[in-house]
Amino acid sequence: MKGALKPEAAAERIPDGSSLLIGGFMGVGTPERMIDALVARGARDLTVIANDTANPGRGIGKLITAGAVRRVVTSHIGLNPETQAKMLAGEIAVELVPQGTLIERIRSGGAGLGGVLTPTGLGTEVEEGKRVIEIAGRRFLLELPITADFALIGAHQADYIGNLTYALTAHNFNPIIALAGRVVIAEAEHYLPVGAISPDAVKTPGVLVDHLLMRG
Repeated sequence: MKGALKPEAAAERIPDGSSLLIGGFMGVGTPERMIDALVARGARDLTVIANDTANPGRGIGKLITAGAVRRVVTSHIGLNPETQAKMLAGEIAVELVPQGTLIERIRSGGAGLGGVLTPTGLGTEVEEGKRVIEIAGRRFLLELPITADFALIGAHQADYIGNLTYALTAHNFNPIIALAGRVVIAEAEHYLPVGAISPDAVKTPGVLVDHLLMRG
């Protein structure tokens, strides 16, 4: 398999202090074995960029509980009281970004664009410290692109050269974050020979994937 790694070896490649784009939507589509390996390694000072921090004991929530995360860039933390408590205690810095803006910032980072113009957040705390650009009489916030050291992907299927498919709400973030990580590590529920996945079904082409996790 392409760049095949055991979860433990993959976790060793991610230094403390790294920035991680992590797929998943309320834990669906999150690379659980990769998360478990980071917790087992004792990872620290990570910056996690994701839609949410899931729940205690699930997905990104395991990293929160383990004290592995220093900063979170996310659209909400309402599902995870541990994230809320650590934020209030000053143990985790949390940057809240409107959900649509967050994924567009990641998409623009992956596409090499200079940012996103959006009206979302005008006149609120979201606007503070950001450039406002007027186009045809309308005001927009300039939101800057997001990239990360690593993108950790949870796929439904992978073939041996890294072509990936996703199921249901795992589509929401995984295909986009695969564009914006400098190193992309994917784990899949099912591994298939090359050719078993229809080209029309591939949502992330193997050229974007650096490593596949080996079967558990």
